Order: sequence, then C-alpha cells, then structure tokens
Amino acid sequence: MNGLLKPPRVGRRAFKVWLRNRDTWLKFYRASLVGNLAEPVLFLLAFGLGLSRFISDIDGLPYINYIAPGLMMAAAMNAATFECTFGAYTRMSAQKTYDAIIVTPLSVDEVAAGDILWGASKGFLSATVILLVLIPWGLAASPWLLLAPALFVLAGLMFASMSMIVTAFAPSYDYFAYYFSLVVSPMFFFSGVFFPLSHLPAWVRTVSWFMPLTHAVNLSRGFATGEGSPGLILDAAWMAVFTLAAGWLSINLIKKRLIK
Repeated sequence: MNGLLKPPRVGRRAFKVWLRNRDTWLKFYRASLVGNLAEPVLFLLAFGLGLSRFISDIDGLPYINYIAPGLMMAAAMNAATFECTFGAYTRMSAQKTYDAIIVTPLSVDEVAAGDILWGASKGFLSATVILLVLIPWGLAASPWLLLAPALFVLAGLMFASMSMIVTAFAPSYDYFAYYFSLVVSPMFFFSGVFFPLSHLPAWVRTVSWFMPLTHAVNLSRGFATGEGSPGLILDAAWMAVFTLAAGWLSINLIKKRLIK
C-alpha cells in the first residue's frame, strides 16, 4: 500500500516512450484511423442525420447538434481506452517491450507515463478529426471551441490513465471485456451523449455524476453551444483532480506489477 502512495518519478525521458510508440504507429496509421473514427462518424450519420428527423429539438438544439459534442468525447474515450488496454498490454506482456525499455536508463514510471501520454495523444487525434468533420456541417461554429484542444488533451489523459489501471491487473486480453462491458459501455450510454440526464431518474443522475465521460460531455457541449456556466468550471476541476489521481495510481500499479 505504501508503494501506491509514492509520487511517480517521471522525467522528460517519458517522451522517448511516446516517440517510440509514434514511430511504430506511423507504419500502419491509416488502418488505425479508420478503426478509431468509423464508429463515431457512423453514430453521427445514423443518429444525427437519420434519427434526428423523428426527434424534436433537445434543450433548444436540433438532435444532431445535441449529440455531436458528446460524440467527440466518446471518440477520445474509445481511442485512449483501446490504446492503453489492448495496446499497452501487448507492449507489456506479449511483446515484452516494457522489459526491454527498462533495462535502459528509463524507469518503469517513465515507461508507464509515456504510454499514458501516447494513449492521450490517440484520444486527442480522434476527437480532433471528429471536430474537423463537424465543421463543414456547421455543427462547430462557436468560438468557445477554440478551447476544445485543451479539453481533448485532458480527456485523453483521463481515459488513458483509467485504462492503465485496468491493464495493471489484467491477466489476459479477455479481462478487458469486463472493463468495456461494465464501465466503458455504461459511460457511453448514460453520460449525456445521446439524451439529457435531466430526464432520467435521480439515482441514475447520481451514478452518472461519477462517470468521467459525463463531465467531458458537459464541457464539450458547453463549448459547442457557447453557453458557459459555473457548472463547467466544476466539471473541469472534477476531470483535473480525477486525472491526477488516476495517473498517479496507474503508474504505481504498473510499477508494482513489473517489479516484484
């Protein structure tokens, strides 16, 4: 337990891990982009352009305008989560990449932090591409969206850190099915991406407040509509504190697993 409370020792060399992952990804980035972006774009087309014809405005917004900000955050969540579960586990257990790196001057802390940074970068990239897709449709016209890149970075770090915690305990790839089924999927459907949380029972709203995606969606929708509120500051603070705690814990858990 005392080991989990120690602050991670992360230096600039963690960026070397990020560079290594980037160079590897560039060899097959086209397939990766299709995999990360196809799902949110299909949801946008199916729900936004198709289903929106049968749904009245929500909170004064056409349905496609309502779901677009949430889909950006869902794209960031999915990309960072896949990278720091299946990708990180492959590097750690199957390919033994972690073992090879830590015999160099890099520490375990820096290897784990570098992987989190890379997962956050994948989340940032996916959300940014979705934003670029929204612009020609007139769904991203608010000047507040200039703050969106900072939100994408924070969301990517948050979901990457969460996923690394799961990876630290994973005995096999099958283990991730529990995380995706019991954590990621409920966040996707009950964090306000597709419908207002205010229409749900009080206990569901309480549970959703503890879901990280809820706060990311609130911020994204606030930026997209240009309607700021004090609640958005609380959402940003919630995400920042949670990200720091999850990042701290995930790095220490990875270190505990690798150094026995």
